[in-house]
Amino acid sequence: MSSLAMAAKNLTTDQSALLQFKAHITSDPSRVLAYNWSISNPICQWVGISCDARHGRVTTLNLSSMDLGGTIPPHLGHILQTVGNLSGLILLYLNDNNLAGEIPQEIYNLHGLQSLALGSNSLTAGES
Repeated sequence: MSSLAMAAKNLTTDQSALLQFKAHITSDPSRVLAYNWSISNPICQWVGISCDARHGRVTTLNLSSMDLGGTIPPHLGHILQTVGNLSGLILLYLNDNNLAGEIPQEIYNLHGLQSLALGSNSLTAGES
């Protein structure tokens, strides 16, 4: 498989994981995700997303201070880990929103993750 085909496959995989995450956002007052995060827009042009074109992976998810409400789905960490979904993620910033519920323990198994910001939400630590 060519590197271009591999990059396209990786971005499709990442897009699927992010759309599953979006499905758990119940409040998006500015409608940023509602209008911008769709399959009609290239994933690397979505608000809050940065990509590594060389490896064809999403490297940053930064949705800080967007007044988003909802939960981090319990299976988000599992989504991120299975079949390489978002395996290129380096930065995950969801701080300063209105997210609630448990922080999935699996999120800490993202081996490439270098920076995680979840503060100023109503999140609780999951079971260890």
